[in-house]
Amino acid sequence: MLDGRNSYSKTDPDATFFRMKEDHLGNGQLKPAYNVQISTENQFIVGYSEHQLAADTTTLKDHMESLRHQYGRNPKAVVTDSGYGSEENYEYLEANCVEAYVKYNYFHKEQSKKWKEDPYRTDNLIYNQEEDFYLCPQGRKLSFINEVKRTNDNGYEQTLRVYQSQECNGCPVRNLCYKAKGHRRIEINRKLLEYKRKARERLTSEKGIEYRRQRPVDVESVFGIIKHNKNYRKFLTRGLEKTQIEFGLIALSHNLSKLAAKN
Repeated sequence: MLDGRNSYSKTDPDATFFRMKEDHLGNGQLKPAYNVQISTENQFIVGYSEHQLAADTTTLKDHMESLRHQYGRNPKAVVTDSGYGSEENYEYLEANCVEAYVKYNYFHKEQSKKWKEDPYRTDNLIYNQEEDFYLCPQGRKLSFINEVKRTNDNGYEQTLRVYQSQECNGCPVRNLCYKAKGHRRIEINRKLLEYKRKARERLTSEKGIEYRRQRPVDVESVFGIIKHNKNYRKFLTRGLEKTQIEFGLIALSHNLSKLAAKN
């Protein structure tokens, strides 16, 4: 019944308990819900899908597959916010020849002066590629120890390289550099770093900046129209199959309204 989920509702076994953003009590109550994903173009809904996991990161592949099934091909490009920037999603989009204008979780922060000038941040440590080690701000080595494997909720396996210093004792900036006990230890995902580099190049290009400006106008406006103009904030039916049909009718209504307005 759970099928990889950590909860379900007794009144709707298909629904999962999510912490709701728009709770009238203002205390972030857990309520049974579905994660609805939409794709838009010029504020028309061109595809939608429903998911039983709260994290947007886990939904992209299934949503893209639903678009391909519907149209018989992949879109040329995908533009998203930072909720979708994962190694698994970057790999999927690249394998399917889709240009990924997909932000990762600290895309905006890393462009700030504070981020760039923080010498203790892992991203800013000096890396010696020939001998495979990092240097801390005090010039002490963090040497490669081993690789670890991690698996996410979708079953996707990541490989991380672990580096550790053996010279943190007596360091004058120990508390600024590393808060945990023992010597400083960092985990590096080489594959994800390369995907982020490519994403950064696309997102900061002239085309990427234009896409980023258009995305909130295109996507967020649609959710705003549905929630506020149409006052549609919760499903009236229960069960994954019925709620999918229900939202399909909402999407159809939205598109017809947009089409009527254009004419």
